[in-house]
Amino acid sequence: MQATAHAEIEALAARVRTFVRDEIVPFESDPRWGEHGPSDDLRADLNAEAHAAGLLAPHAPKAYGGLELSHVAKAAVFEAAGYSMLGPVALHIQAPDEGNLHLLSVVANPTQKEQFLRPLAEARVRSCFAMTEPPPGAGSDPAMLATRAARDGDGFIISGRKWLTTGADGAGFTIIMARTGNAPGDATMFLVPLPNPAFRIVRRLDTMDTSFMGGHAEIEIDGLCVGPDAVLGEAGKGFRYAQVRLAPARLTHCMRWLGSAVRAHEIATGYARNRMAFGSRLGDHEGVSFMLADNAMDIHVTRLAIRHCAEVLDRGGHAATESSMTKVIASEAIMRVADRSLQILGGLGMTRDTVVERIFRDVRAFRIYDGPSEVHRWSLGRRIVEGKG
Repeated sequence: MQATAHAEIEALAARVRTFVRDEIVPFESDPRWGEHGPSDDLRADLNAEAHAAGLLAPHAPKAYGGLELSHVAKAAVFEAAGYSMLGPVALHIQAPDEGNLHLLSVVANPTQKEQFLRPLAEARVRSCFAMTEPPPGAGSDPAMLATRAARDGDGFIISGRKWLTTGADGAGFTIIMARTGNAPGDATMFLVPLPNPAFRIVRRLDTMDTSFMGGHAEIEIDGLCVGPDAVLGEAGKGFRYAQVRLAPARLTHCMRWLGSAVRAHEIATGYARNRMAFGSRLGDHEGVSFMLADNAMDIHVTRLAIRHCAEVLDRGGHAATESSMTKVIASEAIMRVADRSLQILGGLGMTRDTVVERIFRDVRAFRIYDGPSEVHRWSLGRRIVEGKG
């Protein structure tokens, strides 16, 4: 990377870091941040703060008001935003909107971009991505996709059930993955404006994480009629488009949560420097100082893995192997950082007097969504055995 470009990225990340610390962290005590994520009116207030600072949707294409950040630039900026779990909400770089924005920018036709991408890039709407299904449907194995879209003249009728659909409650549109044929890889993505009576939220799931807008919902899709203009890209290529979305979106999760790990480590470090125990500072005890050292190493290795994968993507690589490795490395290392930080805080860590308890709960879920560690290890191991790793 050229020195000028690197300096510009670091300068932008520094701006984001200062903005999040000074303007967004105070919102963490806002009662509108509930058990199912920040409310939409809180999101609007946070977006207004980011817009005023010139930091709203920096990842969006320039044609839609963004800075069209490279993946390497996102690594620095998204980490800075993740210092507060509300930071990505404020900058409008949170999941699933960030991944959907990327997918639409690559696959959508001009009409779809105006109808769906532009309002999303301008933070006028939120979105959701309806792919995961309750058993016996698709979870980690997409080949088990059970939702079907039956041909109806030029259009389709979609029926099925989805769950863990992040952000469905309050979304302005959804991207639905449905099977459109009997071949294992025959699936199609559909763009559907919301609300729609045939896309019904059965319930909002009570989950351990609380940072995602609208929480996670179980959805019943019953006779949803769509025209040919609802097809995203080409019919039958849904799984191919899923790969366009998955590797970059998987990586941006790692970026944002790394910022939260840095925050947890900072809080634990400050406590260890000032809390007295057994005649000296807590941090002077080897058991605690070793945990802080392990935190620093986990953060460092995670940052390196993220930036390497980002470079592969920027060079035009698919980064399937690199993103799988990074997802496992990051999710497990970040969880260790949160766990050690909470342990160092002791009784304080169990309370909500600091944000560490909330970070701990949210990053535990990160080891499951976007592919559990075990699935990534299995996939990586298979590639190694086949000589492809």
